[in-house]
Amino acid sequence: MHTKWSLLDFIFLALISIFFGFIFWIWAFAYNAIAAVLTPLGLSPFTNDATLGPWLMAGPMAGYILRRPGASIIGETLAGIVEMVFGSQWGIMDIVAGAIQGLGTEIGFAAFRYRRWDKTSLSLSVLTSTIVTFIWDLFRNGYSHYTLLLLIALFITRLISVAVFSGVIVYFTEKLISKSAILSNNKSEVVK
Repeated sequence: MHTKWSLLDFIFLALISIFFGFIFWIWAFAYNAIAAVLTPLGLSPFTNDATLGPWLMAGPMAGYILRRPGASIIGETLAGIVEMVFGSQWGIMDIVAGAIQGLGTEIGFAAFRYRRWDKTSLSLSVLTSTIVTFIWDLFRNGYSHYTLLLLIALFITRLISVAVFSGVIVYFTEKLISKSAILSNNKSEVVK
């Protein structure tokens, strides 16, 4: 396990956080537009789950690329701070949500004790971030009042969104960065 952070790691983490904080802020406009379309159709509960994937990208991107304990939670939380600074409609809750989302991702990587960096660990981080954020929404956004069938449909919608953005896109982005040799710590998928 690589635990020592280099200056390049901190710089890359800051870049990820700033980039995704800006993306998160812009994505809120897409969220609002999708909500405006789905609400008259009676599908407003699906807005959050269908659009959540992009908001969870900073954590897995930081964790999977930097391969350091804590990178996911730090990256996602810092991106939430940046989103808030840009003037997000959710204010301080961006930081809370970022920490919870980052924790969900971090659990997936921690399950392998930060020694495995491949499709399996990334897939587990997708699943754990989906579960953790869904549990958060059970309490924060009133999901606990929904029927079991609606909860299942929302969970599946969320899992697909998170899998595409925090799984597939993060995986291929890491492959491109690895080929560029910008970061030299990405040589092995499994640490011996």
